Amino acid sequence: MKIYISADIEGITGVTSWSETEKGHGDFEDFAKQMTREVKAACEGAFETGATEVYVKDAHDSATNIDINELPEYVMLQRGWAGDPMCMVSGLDSSFDAALFIGYHSRAGSGDSPLAHTLDTSIDYIKINGMYASEFLINAYSAALHGVPVVFVSGDKGLTKEVQEVNSKIATLSVKEGIGKSTVSMHPKKSINEIKSIVKATLKSDYTLCQITLPETFHVEVAYKEHEMAYRNSFYPGVNLITPKSISYSTDNYYEVLRMFHFLT
Repeated sequence: MKIYISADIEGITGVTSWSETEKGHGDFEDFAKQMTREVKAACEGAFETGATEVYVKDAHDSATNIDINELPEYVMLQRGWAGDPMCMVSGLDSSFDAALFIGYHSRAGSGDSPLAHTLDTSIDYIKINGMYASEFLINAYSAALHGVPVVFVSGDKGLTKEVQEVNSKIATLSVKEGIGKSTVSMHPKKSINEIKSIVKATLKSDYTLCQITLPETFHVEVAYKEHEMAYRNSFYPGVNLITPKSISYSTDNYYEVLRMFHFLT
């Protein structure tokens, strides 16, 4: 069994403010350590269930947040950004049996987290086929492009509710709930134990039921907070400016959606 893990930080236990997510700030180190611990727990859960390979993508900001020395020796870690359209799931292909998302967060405009956003803070919202899209949905579709099911997601309560609406078979763990500019979190040690336990239980089950079917066509709308961004990006091939602050793009190839995101977000 070969397992892929994509890890972000805004959905890690306790993380509440932007200063806790950014290198160079005094608050960052403690939460980067918790990010490492939660990823490690997922790795251990996968390994103890029979995984022979575990590949981790550090997928937050600089992508150099996870302490490789704290991960088990059987783990491969991709740090930094390769620069390909798969982005937060770079390195994921059809050779993997399942994917796990750790520390993910609510979408832009949701109001479910003080750190809610999608891809970039310059974006007001992204819709795919009329549905507001989170980074979970964008990356779950990327996994589906290669026939890989996302079987477990940890993060804030708003995100895990969305995951369940997309596919109720996907296992989730809400490590915290956003209320205004605050969060209410479980104890960090409990989240570590729960992640490991749920990952083990999920990988022992028929996780193929977690597979998401890709739509046949994709109608994408990206709204920016500043009109200048929408105007500039409207010159990308196939993109139309639909309001002063939003653009649209349509295709029947999801990889082309990822390519568009790669250059315009």
